[in-house]
Amino acid sequence: MNLYLPVAEMSVNIFLLLGLGGVVGILSGLFGVGGGFLLTPLLMMMGVPAPVAAATDANQIVAASVSGTIAHMRRMNVDFKMGTYMVVGGLVGSKLGVEVVEQLKALGQIDFVITVLFVVMLGTIGSFMFLEGLRALRGGAAEQAAAKPAKEPRVRLPLRTYFPTSGLETSVLVPLGVGAFVGVLAAIMGVGGGFIMVPAMIYLIGMPTQVVVGTSLFQILFTTANTTFWQSVQNQTVDIVLALLLLIGSVVGAQVGTHLGSKLQGEQLRILLALIVLATAVKLLMDLVLVPADLFVVGAGGGH
Repeated sequence: MNLYLPVAEMSVNIFLLLGLGGVVGILSGLFGVGGGFLLTPLLMMMGVPAPVAAATDANQIVAASVSGTIAHMRRMNVDFKMGTYMVVGGLVGSKLGVEVVEQLKALGQIDFVITVLFVVMLGTIGSFMFLEGLRALRGGAAEQAAAKPAKEPRVRLPLRTYFPTSGLETSVLVPLGVGAFVGVLAAIMGVGGGFIMVPAMIYLIGMPTQVVVGTSLFQILFTTANTTFWQSVQNQTVDIVLALLLLIGSVVGAQVGTHLGSKLQGEQLRILLALIVLATAVKLLMDLVLVPADLFVVGAGGGH
């Protein structure tokens, strides 16, 4: 059954979009990521223009994050104090990212830039998380002890404060900076930024993996909601029909993912997420290198 998407100006299969939303919802609850790093490229591969795919994906991430955050709140796995600082940074970063998207659209380079950013970011983060996950599994008890919340801040900056839920003390500048960077990515790439935020919270800040997932979803919720608003008002690239179909699947999937995540160790979650991230990066790189003509055709349309 096909349905016409007014903003994307194309017809798509309803059940395919529901399935994609469900997969992203599972990733959201399982890993604490919005899933945009996977869904945005998949929508682009289906023929959805990159600006529409990115902006609409940010909208559906809101619903997946709400569902996942509620599930983790019931398990007391959300550090609201840490998440609030990240939200403040994310709101500023997402507005800045929307301005960048507007300029890139005017230049007709938005599709190419989004694809290259995905390849670089996913390849880097995926490789790092995969290697760290392997080290944690090989290290056994000693490595698990090292992965516990840091007693001393791993990044020494001013304005230090204590975060009781995470059991650590660090500078508020760290979560503010991480949130701002993720906010920019949310606007440009249509991602929640969890694939950056999760490793940053684990390795840079020193938060325990169980708390990281819920806190990441809490921050992603507000950042992507802000991104969706500004993309809709300023760039008119949010396809509400596409968003609603993705929302339905993602809300259900997030609950399933949260249940599955409670049965896996932190190290196993990192390796699984890393493999998914790397696989997506490889696919995008192949499209960029082997089929460059398609990218220029899409890019030309994006400038209209």
